[in-house]
Amino acid sequence: MGETLDKIKIVVLAAGHGKRMASGEIPKVLVEFRGQSLIKHLLSSIKLSGVDGRPVIVVGQKAEQVKIALGNDYDYVMQLEQKGTGHAVVTTRELLEGKVDNIMVLYGDQPLVSADTIRKLAESHLTSGAELTMGIVKIDDFLDWRQNFYDFGRVIRDSAGKIVKIVEKKDATPEELKITEVNPSYFCFKAKWLWNNLSKLQNNNSQQEYYLTDLVGLAVTEGRNINSVFIKPVEALGVNTQSQLELLDMV
Repeated sequence: MGETLDKIKIVVLAAGHGKRMASGEIPKVLVEFRGQSLIKHLLSSIKLSGVDGRPVIVVGQKAEQVKIALGNDYDYVMQLEQKGTGHAVVTTRELLEGKVDNIMVLYGDQPLVSADTIRKLAESHLTSGAELTMGIVKIDDFLDWRQNFYDFGRVIRDSAGKIVKIVEKKDATPEELKITEVNPSYFCFKAKWLWNNLSKLQNNNSQQEYYLTDLVGLAVTEGRNINSVFIKPVEALGVNTQSQLELLDMV
């Protein structure tokens, strides 16, 4: 396992406001779930996976609080303004460009992802040789605990079954919202391709944010190979609201 996985650096996005959590002075990623903070669950899985011994954490709101809670085992990068996931990854460029071959992006508010899934995503990416590997979730419906996935971007495929783009929920048509193949935004990129394409992202969407998921469409336009890995739905559950946090205890 060891040698090949040294080629991957994991970036954890943890800069969000968490306004919808109504968690008071506590940053969203530090909200407690099953005895420890949301982000610590993820960081434990990363450590167990053996993929990266020192992940990079992108911090923003109440950054010092997050750093104090997590300690010195990580490299921290500051995202001063929250302009979306694409912008968050851009903030790591100065630290990482030219130093690592591949970059995996995970999220501090998705606590259930396992070490096995992180390892599987890394191995599949390295084996495929693709510029971009994405984790994908397929569910039967948006009922019960699966209602969390209704907020996720939808995976759009062409008639041949190839992934052509991801449409965020806020930008999706009623027809697209019926699609039950969703994107938890677990990505692994070839670093050189990532840095070359991040600058092409545009914010012409309802949130005026730079979405990392738009890189899928850019890869398709370039005729690049998009590799994908199906992951267990339960592992991709995220937390944006108090009710979503409660839903996690149903699984």
